[in-house]
Formats: sequence, C-alpha cells, structure tokens
Amino acid sequence: MNDTTLSLKSQIGLLLLVSSIFFFNFLARILPAPLMPTIERHLGLDHTEAGGFFLLISIGYCTSLVGSGFLSRWLTHRNIITLSSLATGAALLLVSVSSTLVAINLGLIFLGLAAGAYLPSGITSITSSIKTAHWGKAIAVHEMAPAIAYIAAPLISELLLTFCSWQGVFASIGAMLILFGLLFLLWGRGGDFKGDTPNIANIGVVTQNRTFWIMTVLFSVGIATSMGVFNMLPLYLVAERGFERTDANTIIGFSRIPSVIMALIAGWISDRLGPRRTMRFVLIFNGIMTIFLGIVPGEWVLVMVFLQPMLSACFFPAGFSFLSRISSPNIRNLTIAITIFFAYLAGAGLIPAGMGILGDAGQFSLSIVLVGSLILASVVLFRYMEYTENESGS
Repeated sequence: MNDTTLSLKSQIGLLLLVSSIFFFNFLARILPAPLMPTIERHLGLDHTEAGGFFLLISIGYCTSLVGSGFLSRWLTHRNIITLSSLATGAALLLVSVSSTLVAINLGLIFLGLAAGAYLPSGITSITSSIKTAHWGKAIAVHEMAPAIAYIAAPLISELLLTFCSWQGVFASIGAMLILFGLLFLLWGRGGDFKGDTPNIANIGVVTQNRTFWIMTVLFSVGIATSMGVFNMLPLYLVAERGFERTDANTIIGFSRIPSVIMALIAGWISDRLGPRRTMRFVLIFNGIMTIFLGIVPGEWVLVMVFLQPMLSACFFPAGFSFLSRISSPNIRNLTIAITIFFAYLAGAGLIPAGMGILGDAGQFSLSIVLVGSLILASVVLFRYMEYTENESGS
C-alpha cells in the first residue's frame, strides 16, 4: 500500500464511517443516563438500582475490553468492528423488549460486552489504514465521537420521548447501530488482519510498574469526572434540585458543547504544557467544579453544570500520551487496555453506583462533593510517579 493510499484524504470515508460507529457505540453506553428519571418512575426503581445499571454496563464493557485481545486471535479487526456494532445494536433491542428488571440487567451486561470489543480494533483499523504522519489528526476526529455523544444523548432522548417510550429510544439507537454495522460490513476497509494474544509475562511487566497503577487511579477519576458524573447528573437535577426532566436533559446537552471545542484543542494543550502538567491542571479544575456542583445554592447549579465538564476532554489525550511514554511499544496496547479495564469499572461503574446509594440515603449532593474531593486528592499521586525522561513543557 503506497503513501497515496495511506493518505488522510484517501481514507476520509473510512474514518467517518468508523467514527460514526464509535459515536453510536458510546451513545449506547450513556443512553440510560438521560432516560433514568423516566426509567425509575416506570419500573419503580430507587437510586441504588438506577446507579447499578451503569455498574452492569461497566462490568460487561471492561470484561470485553480485556477479552478483545483474545478475540482478535480468531477474527480480523474489521470483523470485530462489524460484530461489535451488530451485537451492541442487538443488546439495545433486547433491553427495549425486556419486561422484567432481571432481563433488563442481563441486557445491560450484554450491551457492555458487545460495546467493549470495538475500541482496540477501531483504533487499530484507523492506524493501519492511514500513514503515521496523519495519526494525530485521524484519532482527533475519532475522539470527537464521545464529545458529540454527550451532547446528543440528552437531546436525542428528549426528541424521541415525544414520539415513543424509553424502550423505543433504546430500540431506535439499536437499529442505527445495526445499520452502521451492516454498512461497515459492506463498505468498510482497514483492519483486515488479526491481533496478538496477551500473555501472562507481558501482563506481569505492566502491573509491576508503580506508575501504571498511579495512572490507573488518575484515569479512574478522569472517567468519573466526565462519564461518572454525567451518568447520574440528570437524576441529581430532577430528584435533588427539582428540575423537570426535559429541562435537565436540555441543559446537560448544551453544557457539553464547550467540551467539543476543548476536545479539538486538547492535543495542542497537552503538547504545549506537557502531559503531566495538563493532567494535573485538569484534575484540579474538575475537582473544584465538581465540589461546587454539589454545594452551590439555587440557580448557581446551572453555572456549575456548564463549568464542571468543560476541561474533561483535555485529560484523555494527555493521559494516553503519558501511558504511551511509560510502556514499550510491544506492550503499549496491553498497558492501555488494562488501565481502562480498571479505570472504566471504577469511574463509570462503581462511582455512579455509590452515588446512587448515597442518593437513596438523601445525600445526593454529598455524593457529588465526595467525587470532587476524590478527584482533588488524586493530584497528590503525581509526586510518586516513577518517570525520569524529560517531557516537553514540563
């Protein structure tokens, strides 16, 4: 394959198709958040059971994320992308037709399992189809998908709820995932090869590095400040702050627009300040804003809803850049996979579940303050990082 074939311009169709699949993949995982007030009321759930939804998705997602390395032993990355999209769509359809809480919970675990297989193969397909000089721009386009999904989830939910039930919203997004999975099956390119299987020796090398565990904690609070808080925010605004569901979802949707802008310049910020300095600044800002989200009175909460997620997108380019610096090329993907396994389970699963438990105890605001305090406390870990190579900007 020559440089012309590998140019960004020649692969823009592939990039947009894969990014669209990632958009719906991410949307599927955060879709319960804007629908939660309606789901709670319809199923008679308490906040603990509602928070447990996200824990179930996280358990499935993290299991699949690590297992994807073994799946790629038998299937090409292109086939895994197709399978993940079709299976995630099927999981949403399963949830939409489930009539019992047990069936819904099983569907959510299946949703996580199906969605988790996508990311390693999606990134691999992009980087194998576009030459190295354009990886930064290509991955930046790909990473716009989650930022846009945060805006779209509450707005799409409110739009569809005017025509159908919450089950219909799940079914509609499920149908779109199946459609894009079929489109990729027919026209998708890239990733027509299998991956290497993880082994015990490599896992041992990764987990013996103290900085790896520090980064795992930092990624956990990074995910908590973005996805974790987002997952419970509609419920907090409705149950604790007295907002109407439609107003809460509309506000949350628009509050994520600055995050898209920040995502566009996040790579430049990381290169300018250095990964460690960028991560530290973002976590300090997000920790303070999260605490204020839980304690400010009255309508000041609207200001915090906009400020709290504003810099969240800046953490992840810096974080992935730093992870790449602390691991050798042959175990870099494994380092990222294991980090996200633990971090996603904690930040997007255990923390929202804990917030739901405190919410049932009448301490929803306290749960948000505790998350913000945890984010701030994590900054202390930067001084214990075992990393001596000079960083640009640090």
